[in-house]
Amino acid sequence: MFYNLLYPLVEHFSLLNVLKYITVRSAYAAVTALLISFLVGPWLIRKLRELKAGQSVRQDGPQSHLAKSGTPTMGGLLMILGIGVAALLWMDLTLPVTWILLTALIGFGGIGFADDLLKILARNSKGISGWTKILGQFLVASVCMVWLTFIPGFNTFLYVPFLKVPVLNLGLLMVPFGIFLMMSWSNAVNVTDGLDGLATGLVILVGLALAAIAYVSGRIDYAAYLQIPFNPWGGEVAIFCLALVGAAVGFLWFNGHPAEVFMGDTGSLALGGLFGLVSVLLKKELLLAIIGGVFVMELISVMIQVFWYKRTKTRVFRMAPLHHHFELSGWAETKVVTRFWLLGGLFAILGLSTLKLQ
Repeated sequence: MFYNLLYPLVEHFSLLNVLKYITVRSAYAAVTALLISFLVGPWLIRKLRELKAGQSVRQDGPQSHLAKSGTPTMGGLLMILGIGVAALLWMDLTLPVTWILLTALIGFGGIGFADDLLKILARNSKGISGWTKILGQFLVASVCMVWLTFIPGFNTFLYVPFLKVPVLNLGLLMVPFGIFLMMSWSNAVNVTDGLDGLATGLVILVGLALAAIAYVSGRIDYAAYLQIPFNPWGGEVAIFCLALVGAAVGFLWFNGHPAEVFMGDTGSLALGGLFGLVSVLLKKELLLAIIGGVFVMELISVMIQVFWYKRTKTRVFRMAPLHHHFELSGWAETKVVTRFWLLGGLFAILGLSTLKLQ
C-alpha cells in the first residue's frame, strides 16, 4: 500500500525514493509484523483465556504434556494478522503474486481455525475430520495454483539442487504438483508443532533462507551470477517471507518454553501451506526439502510409524512425530527443541550452499 500510494510522489518528496528498494520494504515488513505480534499478543492471549480457548492435550502423549492442558491455542491468528498487515502495507498490491500469497495465508489459516475451534467446542484433540481437512487444503491450494497459471511467464520447469539447468518441463502438471507440495508442507509443519517453540523456531530459519533465495532470484545480476532462474516477483516474495519471519519472531516471545500460547492448526497449516507455495514461486520445490529438512523428518516419521504399525502392530519409534520419540527416550523438552533448531539451521545452510555449488 505504501509503495503504491506514496512512491508515485517521489518527484515531490525525494525521501520516498527508498520505497523502491526491496531491502527497505523487507526490513520494515519484518518490523511491522514483529511489532504487531508484540503489541497484540498480550491482548489476544488474555482474550483466548477469557473465552477458555485452551488446548486439549492427547491422553496418549508424553505425561509431561498433561500440564499444558488449557494453555490458549489459536495463537496462529497473531501471526496471520502480522503477516497480512505487513504484506498489505509494504508489498506491491498491483502484482497477482501478492494476492495469491494472501489467499494461501487466509485460506489455510481458515481451515486451521475451524479445526482449532471445533477442538475447543468439543473439548477434545480431534477437531474436524481428516478428510474434511484434506478437502479444504486441496481447494485452497487448487485456487492458488490455477491462479498462478494465468500469470504471464509462469515458470513450469522443475529444478534439482546442485544442477544448473532444469531437468523437466512439467507444463500443466505443475498445478497438481504444486497442490501436492502445499498440502504436504502444511501437514509437515502441523505435525512438527508439538513442543514449546519448536515449529516457530524452525519456521524462522526456513523463512530466512527462503527470503534470501527470493531476494537474489529477484535481482537479474545476482541470478545471472549464481546461474539460477531470474524471478520478476522475487523481491515481493522476499518481503512476504521477512514479514513471516518478523511475525514468527514476535510469536516466539510468547510461544517459547513455557509457552503462554500455542499457534494451533490456525498457524501451522497456514505457515506450511505458504512454504509450499513460495517454493513453487521461487522454483525451489525440491530444494525446500533440504532447507526444511526437520519438517520432512517429522512428517516421514509419522508416515513410517503408521505404515509399520498397520502391518505389524509394532512401532518403529516410541512415539511419532519424531520429537516425541526423543522426549520418551529421556530428553528434556528444551533439549529436544534446541537440538532440532540447531539441525534446522544446518539444513538451511546446506540448502543455501546449493545456490553456489552447482
